[in-house]
Amino acid sequence: MSERTVLVPGARRVEATLEESTDGAEACVVACPPHPQDGGHRGDRRLRAVADALTDGGIAVLRFDYGPWDEGRGEREDTRNALRWAAERYDRVGIVGFSFGGAMAARAAASTAVDLCGVALLAPATRGTDDSDAAETLQAIDAPVAVIYGTRDPTVEWQPFYRAGKATDAVIEPIDADHSFVGQLGTVAPTVGGFLLEHCDGSA
Repeated sequence: MSERTVLVPGARRVEATLEESTDGAEACVVACPPHPQDGGHRGDRRLRAVADALTDGGIAVLRFDYGPWDEGRGEREDTRNALRWAAERYDRVGIVGFSFGGAMAARAAASTAVDLCGVALLAPATRGTDDSDAAETLQAIDAPVAVIYGTRDPTVEWQPFYRAGKATDAVIEPIDADHSFVGQLGTVAPTVGGFLLEHCDGSA
């Protein structure tokens, strides 16, 4: 597996880590970190666990850091720029996000011209981003969607995405865990990674 640092083009400085097998890849998943003001960054252990599952399956992963805090607006554009970067280099592009990153992943997926093979939202937050409605956001995504949440999560208000996912036939995956998925990375990785592999590996 190879790993290198790349800069995502755009108005803001967005640094990322690209991971892929030494044989290369035809698909890439963009990974969105949790809230930067709470210490969220591209080295988040949940994103790394999912990235390991994806790279083992032959899919590249672009884990990025947001630019300077911009109340969710600049962060969404950072995410869209990361999707555009991946789309210029790979045949298929998916996206995953954790917590605040789940909200950014959903909102970028709903407002990008990039055709996506899969959208995975891990404990997606609805507060602290912008005024977007979760139901309207998921309805605007033209790609398979999975909402994965911890059943013992009191930290973020993930329920609107859960209800929106049920209404839009998204895949709903509960995990017996808190918001941080302590002790459950062995479940998170195959659950999230398995969904994205199913839809993005190109064998279907």
